[in-house]
Amino acid sequence: MANTSAVYARIDTNLKENAEGILSQLGITPSSAIQMLYSQIVLNKGIPFELRLPSSKPLAVGAMTKEQLDAELQKGVDSIKEGNVFSADQVDAVLAKENHINRDK
Repeated sequence: MANTSAVYARIDTNLKENAEGILSQLGITPSSAIQMLYSQIVLNKGIPFELRLPSSKPLAVGAMTKEQLDAELQKGVDSIKEGNVFSADQVDAVLAKENHINRDK
């Protein structure tokens, strides 16, 4: 048997239950998930995902409430009424710049 050590952590009860429910559906034990995380930390020589503050802008329509979506759609309608119309290429270029995507590849 491999030499093992215990890891103890205190986390929010709801977070633990939600995560363990998902892990169970995947057939993964909490211990295995922690082992995977630690393995990735070693392989990546750091946290294996980006750590940053969330964007103030919604990333997807599905992440918006109905009220937020309605407000954003209304902004678009108002902008069109004001004569602000852009081609798909112009919109793509702005989005690529905002999201640091190089389209010249």
